[in-house]
Amino acid sequence: MITRTNEKIIGTLFLLATAVFMIGSALIESNLAQTNYLAHIFPNRMQVVTGLFLELANSAAVVGISVLLFPLLKHHSEFTALGYFSSRIIESVLLVLGTISPLVLITLSEAYIAGGGISHASHTELGNLIIKGQEMTFELAMLMLGIGSVMFCCLLYRKKLIPKSLSLLGIAGYIALMASSCLTIIGFEPGFVLFIPGGIFEIIFPVWLIIKGFYRTE
Repeated sequence: MITRTNEKIIGTLFLLATAVFMIGSALIESNLAQTNYLAHIFPNRMQVVTGLFLELANSAAVVGISVLLFPLLKHHSEFTALGYFSSRIIESVLLVLGTISPLVLITLSEAYIAGGGISHASHTELGNLIIKGQEMTFELAMLMLGIGSVMFCCLLYRKKLIPKSLSLLGIAGYIALMASSCLTIIGFEPGFVLFIPGGIFEIIFPVWLIIKGFYRTE
């Protein structure tokens, strides 16, 4: 099964992953959101690199969560255990791949500034393509997170490992996340509203784990 110590570690990793990813993304996006982002990224490269390290910390936390949860999930359903573990590992790999894009943009920004800041179409087109690739990688990572986490929350609901209302919030939240990713991939912009239910779950659930832990039903 799983010990109280592991439950507290899992809860802490959930909160840590959420915090570092939000901060890391904000540091990177604050530069990419600039109108002439190629003129800002290289001068602010330390901020961008710090954001990348925080996003890598999130990926490490995701792997830790999947490894620590595996014994519990396998005890109840080997299929769910393998599905959740695989989805979180794939999510982590995709997020790590996504960190390559800002590193390339730093080099592109340096070349742009070295050229006197003249807006060459090739620089802009390449930069936009790199950003688009990063966005698609992120959406695929969120899709994998959603798939595995819906399986996870359904098991929590069936086995009554946490309050049913919390399990249902997780199911609804991750379905909304999957919908958001699918819509974005096919060209729509659903905004952040579909992230809200899953975001609330990923705050309440780890706090519950730290304070109460899973119910011992078997």
